[in-house]
Amino acid sequence: MKRGNILKLTVVVLLVAIVATLSVKPLTDSQKGIPLGLDLRGGVHLVLQAQPGKDGSPVTKDDMDNAKTIISKRVDEMGLSEPIVQEDVPNKRIIVDLAGVQDPDKAVNVLKTTAQLTFRDPQGNVVLQGSDLKDARAANGSQNQGFVVNLTFSGDGVKKFADATTKLVGQNLGIYLDDKLLQNPRVEVPIVNGQAEITNYSSLQEAADYAVLFRSGSLPVSMTIAEKRQVGASLGADSLAKSMQAALYALIFIFLFMLAFYHLPGMVADFSLIVYALIVLWVLYLMRAVLTLQGIAGLILTVGMAVDFNIIIYERVKEEIREGKSLRAAVESGFSRAFITVIDAHVTTLIAALTLYFLGTSTIRGFAITLAVGIIASLFTAITFTRMILRWVVGVNPKMNTSWFGVRRKQNG
Repeated sequence: MKRGNILKLTVVVLLVAIVATLSVKPLTDSQKGIPLGLDLRGGVHLVLQAQPGKDGSPVTKDDMDNAKTIISKRVDEMGLSEPIVQEDVPNKRIIVDLAGVQDPDKAVNVLKTTAQLTFRDPQGNVVLQGSDLKDARAANGSQNQGFVVNLTFSGDGVKKFADATTKLVGQNLGIYLDDKLLQNPRVEVPIVNGQAEITNYSSLQEAADYAVLFRSGSLPVSMTIAEKRQVGASLGADSLAKSMQAALYALIFIFLFMLAFYHLPGMVADFSLIVYALIVLWVLYLMRAVLTLQGIAGLILTVGMAVDFNIIIYERVKEEIREGKSLRAAVESGFSRAFITVIDAHVTTLIAALTLYFLGTSTIRGFAITLAVGIIASLFTAITFTRMILRWVVGVNPKMNTSWFGVRRKQNG
């Protein structure tokens, strides 16, 4: 039994050490690691001003709501991190913050383009609109086509496209984006399968950018750039460095505190904190959650909570030892008695995190996500992982001196 516990502890320690070592590069990679927010990575701040219609019609609140929804969809399609899209209805403006933008001008063009896709006959009559589209995807065309966008029409769109191409056999069907002719192909045969192709894009990225516009739909109003401001990452880098430094100092203090007051269980708690950190960071990485200064604050808060839960449990264990119970019985009883307290604290904080997520803005949501992930991870490490490791430790020598558990008593009774 003793050798088995030693073997288990050795395997777990080695496994955690290997995972921690292998995690450094993927988690900290500047491009593929955990995405950093606008406040840490830099990006672009845009203010888009809605313009009245060509006939002088005013911009309505419904127009602004629809524009915000479409712009948010375009940002999501572009794969940009931490998109903050806010609506300023009284001033007819939409405010957009984009983190980590490599080409601000291209992002601006994609966001402000009204993207009214239409198919027109030779007389200029609209026979099909972008609203009839179901999907649009970029692809490599044949040798003479370059790069293409494959269009798939919806149920009604399929019929409309079939009717139009049937009537226009031998004629041209113009494809327009915001009144700009993209392509004017000649209809050779009726197309009844609801599939179309726009060809001759210069690159796959250009085709993909247009596909984003087609998929997200057209803006209900025209937008101009009222403000464009590049946000540098220097301030964010300094804030990140200081935050990481503060977190490192806090962790060192926590590690020493747990060792000083709880000795062997404190060492187990410190080891559990490493596991906790790996779980949280990998979950954030896999979720592609954006890390902001608020998110870092949430992580530091959950570290403190995780330590607090260990302290509650260990104080219970020490009480059981002072009452004369064996180490094995004290550990089991201590965890059982502290379980309700720990669960109650987790649940109430988790409810607060969920409330912040559903009612808060984008940056507050970042804090809420890291808080919720940290709560769940700390619950696992405090209740499950720490308990398992402590059982194995006690199993190595159930008669060890209780001073190893921070209790000044030579032998457990």
